[in-house]
Amino acid sequence: MSPFTCVLTLPSVFFLQGVSLFVRKVDPRKDAHSHLLTKNEESNLYKIQFHNVKPECLDAYNQLCEETLPSIHNDKYYPCELVGTWNTWYGEQDQAVHMWRYRGGYPALTEVMSKLRQNKEFMKYREERGKMLLSRRNQLLLEFSFWNEPIPRKGPNIYELRSYQLRPGTMIEWGNYWARAIGYRQHNSEAVGGFFSQIGNLYMVHHLWAYKDLEAREATRNAAWQHEGWDEVVYYTVPLIQHMDSRIMIPMKASPLQ
Repeated sequence: MSPFTCVLTLPSVFFLQGVSLFVRKVDPRKDAHSHLLTKNEESNLYKIQFHNVKPECLDAYNQLCEETLPSIHNDKYYPCELVGTWNTWYGEQDQAVHMWRYRGGYPALTEVMSKLRQNKEFMKYREERGKMLLSRRNQLLLEFSFWNEPIPRKGPNIYELRSYQLRPGTMIEWGNYWARAIGYRQHNSEAVGGFFSQIGNLYMVHHLWAYKDLEAREATRNAAWQHEGWDEVVYYTVPLIQHMDSRIMIPMKASPLQ
């Protein structure tokens, strides 16, 4: 059982004056975590894809993606949007990361998958892509209510995807703390999006950040420690984490997030 109290809806808990985020008890609940953590019941569904590419095929893979993915993104026939597409710079090498948004949730995802199976160009893309990959995996995600929705931005930027494997049962606590913490990390518009898994690795959280360069990243992260309360958030959230990973990513030419 989680050691922190969660009131009826997280958005009201986070911003009500005088409500403590550090209560040491949780009452039994019948609500799904996803209902408490997301903006509303019709929240967007996201898919994140990790493709490990054969090193000798990376350039050809990138070109194939740049020729195919924007056509799906721009076609209103498909109720989905390409949020961003990147190559990992620091982290797992020869890797591509794609993020899609489905407005309308699972029905939109089902509709897109059904329509794409009838798209001969896309099926050819999948066939060619498969020859270039060593492995691939994906997750379905929902967005936290207290993060901004990812929107296209001009570059050049580098992006950091910080992924946290939480201890089971601690997602509400994480949300409580980060609803407060995000206020310390928006001064330079570095906060892009925050997500938690629904299918795939469970109790997985992804925070996506944008920086001008690695020096700006270091300066921005150091500046957070000057805000009163940031150290407390870090102190209480670290014990919730089982494993964490950081990727520095470079946008592909076709990425709406540049």
